[in-house]
Amino acid sequence: MSTTKSKTKEIATKPVETTAPINKEVRKKPPKKTTSVKSSAVSDPIDAVNVVEIIEIVELVENEVKSPLKKIKATKAKVIRDSFSFPEEDYRKISELKIACLAAGVHVKKSEILRAGLHLLTQLNPDELKQAVEQVEKVLTGRPKSS
Repeated sequence: MSTTKSKTKEIATKPVETTAPINKEVRKKPPKKTTSVKSSAVSDPIDAVNVVEIIEIVELVENEVKSPLKKIKATKAKVIRDSFSFPEEDYRKISELKIACLAAGVHVKKSEILRAGLHLLTQLNPDELKQAVEQVEKVLTGRPKSS
């Protein structure tokens, strides 16, 4: 057997300190960004706190502006179905008004023309309304009798 020395280096071992594992809390929200304030910009520590508070408020407002607004549903008015009897002359006037609206580039329905007339009648004073109603021909109500 040979008496040669082994060529392995001796490694100095240092004692390693071990600590208990750290319990990390699970956060639902990401941590807020910390903002650094230059010491040359703010000399008083109270001013630095105010600047940080203002920056946080600005960030909150920016986040609220960026978040989409909830669409507000418009409540629809209840629509009531009804039927009316018209003299032929008045029915022709509705058709003429529809043609005039189409010529002006507006597509309207018969019901829209009637509702527009109703809105105009509500703007009249009582005397003018009375005159307008007296000019309308009276029509028998109900369905015609079968012969």
